[in-house]
Amino acid sequence: MSVDVRTVAERTARAEPGPARRRRTRPRLTRVGLSVLSVALGIVIWDLVSRNYTAFFLPSPLLTWRGAVELVQDGTLWSSVSASSTRILTGWGLGVVIGVPVGLLMGCVPWLRLMLDPYIQFFRFVPPIAFVTLAIIWLGPGEASKVALIFYTTVFIVALNTLAGVLSVDELRLRAARALGAGPARTLVSVVLPSTVPHVVTGARLAMGNSFLTIVSAEIVAAQSGLGSLIWTARNYAKTEWVFVGIIALGVLGYLFDWILRAVTSRTLRRYGVTF
Repeated sequence: MSVDVRTVAERTARAEPGPARRRRTRPRLTRVGLSVLSVALGIVIWDLVSRNYTAFFLPSPLLTWRGAVELVQDGTLWSSVSASSTRILTGWGLGVVIGVPVGLLMGCVPWLRLMLDPYIQFFRFVPPIAFVTLAIIWLGPGEASKVALIFYTTVFIVALNTLAGVLSVDELRLRAARALGAGPARTLVSVVLPSTVPHVVTGARLAMGNSFLTIVSAEIVAAQSGLGSLIWTARNYAKTEWVFVGIIALGVLGYLFDWILRAVTSRTLRRYGVTF
């Protein structure tokens, strides 16, 4: 009888991966299908509404597509996407690299937190657009001013989220680590950092979204390339469809960057019970 039970169990174990895989695939296909349906429905509604207005006021999806093809063929769209992407990734990357250790230090060193807190609280309420003029005066109209503005946007968000992660660490875990003989460095690596990772990733994602808001403002004011510059230049030619192309490109680029960030960090976050 025991042999029969083992045989049945083995057959069941071999048969489970197929149905299990199908069960996992169905929700994914459903999500993709609903997303595609939602986009298609939005385009249909856009087309219907655009028929009641002039092309200058609200270009149709077809006219916008033709504008995109035109910008792709002359290389304007690709150069704009490349310029904006480089500025965003550089400023955002520097902000994350600096913001994480600043947040950790503020969380682990109380006197440093008290000293930096007035500056953090003050500058986090001053939007980057307020510093555009100063950035151009101090750093010039080149790449440095745009990267600096995105860095400014990122560093405070990441630092504050990292600080929140450090302060949320369970005090019992810290005491247990010390009781087991762990020093400050060991406690930081084994207790504080694992609890802080989800907050760091959340801060990085929020900062990425804010970076897109900042780059458009910076490129509109002072840039000869980039999606913000493309949107602003379109008005000189009364090309509203180019404005729509720039807006759509920003949305798609932001979605792509966020998707890549989620894909890269999802495996790490699963260890801490966090999913996006």
